[in-house]
Amino acid sequence: MRVYRSITAMALAAACVLPGAAIANTVIAMDADAGSAQSVPKAPGHLECVPYARTTSGIQLYGDAWTWWQQAKGRYATGNAPRVGAVMAIKPFNNSRLGHVATVSRVIDTRTVLLSHANWSTPGGIERNVSALDVSPNNDWSEVRIWYGPSRNLGTTHWPVSGFIYNARPGARLKDPVPERGEAQLAAAPSKIAAVKPGTLKAATKKGRRSDPIGAIIAGNF
Repeated sequence: MRVYRSITAMALAAACVLPGAAIANTVIAMDADAGSAQSVPKAPGHLECVPYARTTSGIQLYGDAWTWWQQAKGRYATGNAPRVGAVMAIKPFNNSRLGHVATVSRVIDTRTVLLSHANWSTPGGIERNVSALDVSPNNDWSEVRIWYGPSRNLGTTHWPVSGFIYNARPGARLKDPVPERGEAQLAAAPSKIAAVKPGTLKAATKKGRRSDPIGAIIAGNF
């Protein structure tokens, strides 16, 4: 018991003399490993962020997440306003060296959206409708804080964002985002996702098509 008390006392003493900047850095590093897994478990219900975003958004881009923003130029409409079904392109930062992509599933207000994405809080893990907060000074979505599962709260890191990729032609006239309406629209966006029966990974197929295991994962049946 005395040993534990001594350890606790030492820890408290260290905290008292630890410079404020060092404490701040420790807090910021809480979600520094988010999105950093470059390989995911080969098991049902696990995906990398790219195939998940591609299927939920319908945007047909390939390659590492950090390349999507440049790839989208001339192929898809882009901008800095979140819309349901759009892909948020996050730049490489901290330990996330390949960047990250996430699909907007709902627009709450001018500073808050819900995201559905994979391989963020845990390697290969899928998270649906988790919060992301715009913390940019100009409300242009260039910096965001994202829900981090292990902390059960928004992560403290300000993740740099390139912008949003929309499933529309460049120059297309897009409707203004409508807050509090979105989940149904996102569900309709990936038209190639087949329905599946609970408890099975085998997706129902259309005539002449193969089964869609990614669709089964996204539908939550795994």
